[in-house]
Amino acid sequence: KMPPGPSLPRGNYMTYTQSGPYLYLAGHLPQPVDGDLMIGRLGENMDIETGQKAAHLCGMQILASIKEALGDLDRVKKVVKIVGFVNSTNDFTDQPKVLNGCSDLMGEVFGIDVGRHARSAIGTNVLPLGVPVEIEAIIEIKDPF
Repeated sequence: KMPPGPSLPRGNYMTYTQSGPYLYLAGHLPQPVDGDLMIGRLGENMDIETGQKAAHLCGMQILASIKEALGDLDRVKKVVKIVGFVNSTNDFTDQPKVLNGCSDLMGEVFGIDVGRHARSAIGTNVLPLGVPVEIEAIIEIKDPF
């Protein structure tokens, strides 16, 4: 179920900004359509599968922001890159598996040619509001002008 619109920024920044043929999306958090933010830490009180669900929710929020920015997901030429931060313990090393929750969603929505992207999966000891995952993205736009 697609969010009706992106979550509002939780600081002094924009949810997305366009520069030329690229849309740059701020870090998106795991916010369900009709629920509270997911909170937790991988390797402490959250398993990989639940972390993947959190990454999927981040991806849904990213899609809502893309739709708001472009009016239509069909204007996406390429998901260029996603950068994901995973709130995890020092001994947790499966950050890439967690981010597959978002990467798989991009492939499902846009197909492999458009949705497959470059990616960084970064482990960190804390994220804003206690969320398990935060994901940002760079999107290339069809007919940007």
